[in-house]
Amino acid sequence: MATAGALSPNDLDTKYSIKRAPTSKPPFSLSDIKKAIPPHCFQISLIRSFSYLVFDLIISSILYYLATTYIPQLPHPLPYIVWPVYWFLQGCIFMGLWLIAHECGHHAFSDHVWVEDSIGFVLHSCLLTPYFSWKISHRRHHANTGSLQHDEVYVPKTKSKLASSSFYLDNPIGRSLTLLVKLTLGWYIYLTINAAGRPYDKFASHYDPRSPIFSDSERVLILMSDIGLITFSYMLYKVAMIQGFAWVFCVYGGALMVMNAFLVIITYLHHTHPSLPHYDDSEWNWIKGALSTVDRDYGVLNMVFHNITDTHVLHHLFSYIPHYHAMEATKAIRPILGEFYQSDSTPFFLALWRESKNCLFVEPDNEIDEKKKGIYWFKGQY
Repeated sequence: MATAGALSPNDLDTKYSIKRAPTSKPPFSLSDIKKAIPPHCFQISLIRSFSYLVFDLIISSILYYLATTYIPQLPHPLPYIVWPVYWFLQGCIFMGLWLIAHECGHHAFSDHVWVEDSIGFVLHSCLLTPYFSWKISHRRHHANTGSLQHDEVYVPKTKSKLASSSFYLDNPIGRSLTLLVKLTLGWYIYLTINAAGRPYDKFASHYDPRSPIFSDSERVLILMSDIGLITFSYMLYKVAMIQGFAWVFCVYGGALMVMNAFLVIITYLHHTHPSLPHYDDSEWNWIKGALSTVDRDYGVLNMVFHNITDTHVLHHLFSYIPHYHAMEATKAIRPILGEFYQSDSTPFFLALWRESKNCLFVEPDNEIDEKKKGIYWFKGQY
């Protein structure tokens, strides 16, 4: 199996050796991979799924109680130190809840779609995510992963299509500013104007029922998503009128920003790595695209994030496997995938900086045969 080992901070500004993922036709089929997975891994337990949801809600409630009860009583300036700690912890739990809704969108929470959509809609609306809008575009992302023409998110540009500002931002200060914007506003910029998404002939937005992202039969679902967001936003406004906007930010807004940052980090690092190829239409097929992702290690946060971080390769092959079976299933398929399996144990904060420097655009290799012109690799030298 191909594994990119962890790097030290000193490696971040030097060339490093990466073994590229194979781009040839895999010597196995999707059926071969599925046969290697124990059958019970495909079984969904509604009780078990609910247990993770209830556990996350309990932890979130405990954190809320502790924060609102004790932080205001701390002497100045301790609240300025403790509130960010609360934001980080609660933001991680929010991320876990977001991922449970993500599982609902993949039909991996329950055997009943109405149960999944009800839970996913409420959870995502409370986390200011348009559930059905995201579910639809995310489903197409899974159907077209790694395709430069048809993937829905984190579609890299070729060097010729990069904005001229990319040249001026290709330095430590520019990368820092770019990351700051991505981690604070990136999620909402993507939802609003489809930044880093698939290019469309006209304006595309997850909030617009008329957006080209969606078909005519899906537009009512987009409207429902918008209604959910407006309803919860109005509830936040009413609470702010009573408690104050500062209170709402301290209790909810700061944690939501942490969640949004992790959402960008996790999705970006799953699909951005020097070992991963992208394909144009001449080379792409579904299984090659599904294997063009990488498992990452977030330490103890792997469990908090319901292991989406370190079982993402499996997730792109069988998105309907519940997260509580994903580790076992990943262990089962790794011998089958061999060098087609990609993982990287570099700490995520180091990997984020490294990839922002070394994965600016994609290009075919300079000296390749005609048969491989449809295979694109990340490059980091402008």
